[in-house]
Amino acid sequence: MRNGEDLEGFDGEASSTSMISGASSPYQPTTEPVSQRRGLGGLRCDLDYLRGTFGRIKLAEVVLALIAFICIETIMECSPCEGLYFFEFVSCSTLVVTGVLLLMFSLNLHTRIPQINWNLTDLVNTGLSTFFFFIASVVLAALNHKTGAEIAAVIFGFLAMAVYAVNTYLAIKKWWMNSRQQNSRQTSDYIRARTESREVDHRPEIQRLDA
Repeated sequence: MRNGEDLEGFDGEASSTSMISGASSPYQPTTEPVSQRRGLGGLRCDLDYLRGTFGRIKLAEVVLALIAFICIETIMECSPCEGLYFFEFVSCSTLVVTGVLLLMFSLNLHTRIPQINWNLTDLVNTGLSTFFFFIASVVLAALNHKTGAEIAAVIFGFLAMAVYAVNTYLAIKKWWMNSRQQNSRQTSDYIRARTESREVDHRPEIQRLDA
């Protein structure tokens, strides 16, 4: 019996010693989940956004702005050139800004910068892009020399304007619905708080307990 107790004590001391040595060892197994690590490995593509309405519209805007920019860049001669330069500036600017927003939304990078109202930013971008694409396309249509590249640029400019206009309408509708839901939620919370305060006022025993 004494030998068994000695063996049990020895096993307990050995296990405690191994635990202490394991805790103090600098070579510990990594238990940090991969999804919590930051850096490039933390980026993920939001396929639900790309498959949704706004994702598809963003992709169409980028493609149409890119085609319009390529068409205007193939023109070698112009006189006057003001309309061409303005269309080039509009198509390039909208392509860059919309492309950046597409990356931000599709990779969920906008969630890392909550200080910016991204829905309002997207609404302003689509509204301005609609207006400037309309002006640039009208000016280029009035001042072009009926070449194939100019006609193609005008056509894709109007197509881009139409897609941006649809995006603006949907963004305004979404913003209005979110504002309405937020206002109704605040109203319901206010009514609930007033109701609870009235219930407390009609219960004198609660008032006496509080006193």
